[in-house]
Amino acid sequence: MNALLAVGLILVASALVVAILLQARGTGLSSTFGGDSAVYRSRRGVERRLWQFTIVLAALFVLFALVAFLFEPV
Repeated sequence: MNALLAVGLILVASALVVAILLQARGTGLSSTFGGDSAVYRSRRGVERRLWQFTIVLAALFVLFALVAFLFEPV
């Protein structure tokens, strides 16, 4: 595997793990900083951007993995 591709895959995977861990299920990002909400509500502001960023990171991870698979020597 290309060294640059491997480093990119590791960076994207690490960022994806962090983005997922920042999203506490059912509580939202506000509970991370001390707020608490027992009512379901839609994502707004930073929570929505974090959710979208997580989707982009997941797509990048899949893309990097596919490229690494395709360029692997036989």
